[in-house]
Amino acid sequence: MQEAVRILYAALMVVSGLASICGNLLLLLVLLFNKELRTDTLGLTLSCGLSDLALALSTIPFAAYNSLLRPAGYPGEGALCQGGGFIFLLLQTSSIHSLTWATVDKFTEICFALSYRSLWTAGRTWLVLTAVWTFSLVNATLPLLGFGRYVYSEPWFLCCQSFSPEHRGFVLVWMVAGIMAPIFTMCSLYAYIVYVARKQARRGTFMCNELHCFHVPANNYLRSSVVMVTTSVCLLLCWLPFVSVCLYETFSGDQSAAVTSALAAWLVLTSSAFNPWITCMTQIAPPSPLTQPITSAQQQQGRLLPMANSTRVTNSSMIDVAHTFITFVSIFITELMSD
Repeated sequence: MQEAVRILYAALMVVSGLASICGNLLLLLVLLFNKELRTDTLGLTLSCGLSDLALALSTIPFAAYNSLLRPAGYPGEGALCQGGGFIFLLLQTSSIHSLTWATVDKFTEICFALSYRSLWTAGRTWLVLTAVWTFSLVNATLPLLGFGRYVYSEPWFLCCQSFSPEHRGFVLVWMVAGIMAPIFTMCSLYAYIVYVARKQARRGTFMCNELHCFHVPANNYLRSSVVMVTTSVCLLLCWLPFVSVCLYETFSGDQSAAVTSALAAWLVLTSSAFNPWITCMTQIAPPSPLTQPITSAQQQQGRLLPMANSTRVTNSSMIDVAHTFITFVSIFITELMSD
C-alpha cells in the first residue's frame, strides 16, 4: 500500500479513536452520575459503551501504529497477534449485540409501554448481558482452538480472523449470528418505530403525567422518524462494506483491493464512535401510543386524567444527554478544524 494511503489511514484511525474515546467517556459519565438514568436496563448501555471504549483504546491505536511504523505486520502465530485478534473479535461482537439489546429495550418501552416494567426486569437484563458476553467470548475463543484462525491482515494493519475459504464455516456462522442478525434486527425495529410514529402523527394523541395531560404535536413524531432513519443509515454505512469484503474474500478466495479493505476496516471501527450518538438519539423516540387519550368533553370541562399506568412518561433526561453529547461533539470538531 502506498505511503500516502497509509498516512491517511492512520490519520482517520486517530480521529475515529479520539471521537470514540470522548463520546463513550461522556456517555458513561452522564449515565453513571445521573441518578434518573439508573434504570434496570442501564447495564445494556454500559456494556455497549465499555466495549466501544475498550475497542478505541486497544484496537484502533494498534491499527494506526502499524500503518505508520510497522506495515509489514506481525507473525500470525505470535502471542501478540493472537491476543490482538481475540480482543478485536470479542469487543466487536459484544458491542453490536449490546447495542441490539438496548434497541430491543427501547422498542419494548415504546410499543409495550403498559407491560414494559414487567417485561424488562433487572434479573432479565443480567441474563441478557450474560448471554451476550458468553456468546462473544465463545466466538473469540474458537479461532484459538482451531475453529477459524487469527492472522495479520496487511490491508487492515490489524490481527483479525482469517477470511480464507478453508475457514468458511466459522466465518459464515460468525457473520450471520454475530453481525448480520443484530443489524437486521435493529433496522427492522427502527422501521417499525418509524411506522408507529407516522401513524401516530396522522392520528394525534395526548400524553399524561401525574399532574395533567398535554397534546403531542405531530412534528415530534416526524422528528423521531428522521432520527430512526438516520440511525439505520449510519449502521448500514459502517457495516455493509465490512460484511461485503469479508464474504467476498471468504467465498471467492481472492483478496479485495487494499484500499477497499482499509476503508471497510476503518468504517467498522468508526462505528464505535457512532454508537454513543446512536444510543442518545434512540432515546428521543416517539412517545408511546398506549397512553390514555382525552375526550373533547373532558377538555371542555378542564378535567385532568391520571396516567394509564404508574410509569412516568418522560424522556427529558436522555434528551438532555443527547443534547449534551451533540454539543460536545460539535465543539470537538470545531476545535479540530481550527487546528
